[in-house]
Amino acid sequence: MLQIDLYTEISCPWCIIGHHRLDKVLAERFPDLDVDIRQHPVLLLPDAPAEGLYIPDLLLKRYGVTDPKAAFTRPEAEARASGFDLDLSRQPWTYRTQAAHGLILAAQARGTQHQLAVAITDAYFLEAKNISDADVLADIAMAYGFEREEARAIALDPEHHKRVEQEAARSMAAGVRSVPHFVFGGRIAIKGGRSEDEIASAIRQADSVVASG
Repeated sequence: MLQIDLYTEISCPWCIIGHHRLDKVLAERFPDLDVDIRQHPVLLLPDAPAEGLYIPDLLLKRYGVTDPKAAFTRPEAEARASGFDLDLSRQPWTYRTQAAHGLILAAQARGTQHQLAVAITDAYFLEAKNISDADVLADIAMAYGFEREEARAIALDPEHHKRVEQEAARSMAAGVRSVPHFVFGGRIAIKGGRSEDEIASAIRQADSVVASG
C-alpha cells in the first residue's frame, strides 16, 4: 500500500484542483494501486472572523489585487484542463476552517477522510457553502460515516478545533509552507499547482521505492 500524505486548506483554490487531479490520476493511471490517503490541516486564515471575510476585500488588502476575476483566471483554466468547472467568483467569502478540519480528522477512524475532505472542499467552492457552519458540515458528513448530531457536535467542539490547530502547527514544523503539499510514500514530496503528469511521476517514483523495500 502506498501512503499519500496530503496537506491542504479547504479555502485554497489550488487545493480543490489538487484533490481532483490526485483522484483523477489514481483512477485513470493507477486503478490497481492500493493507496492510503491521509489528510493534514493547514490553516491559512486561522483568525478569520466568525462571519467570514469578503474575498475581494481580502485580495485588495493583502495582495493589492484590484480585479479578483483576473486573479482567478489561472486556477480556473487549470481546473478546466483537468475536466471540471471552477468559477471562483461563485464563492465570495472565506471562512474559518477549524470546524471542517476537525471533522476531516475525525473521519480517519471511519476510513472516509479523503472523501469527506473532497466533499467539504467541493461544497465550499462549487456550491458556495459556508463551511464554518456546523449544520452545513453535519449535512455533508452524514454521507461519510457520521450521524448528523455527532458530526455537528464535533464541528462545534473547541477541543477538536484545538487539535486542528496543533496538527496545523505540526504541518508547519514539518516544513509545509504552501498548499497543496503532497508526500508520497513518506519520501517523494511535491507542492503547489502540479500537473497530472507531475503527480503521476511522483506516484511512480514513490511506488518504485516502496516496492524495492
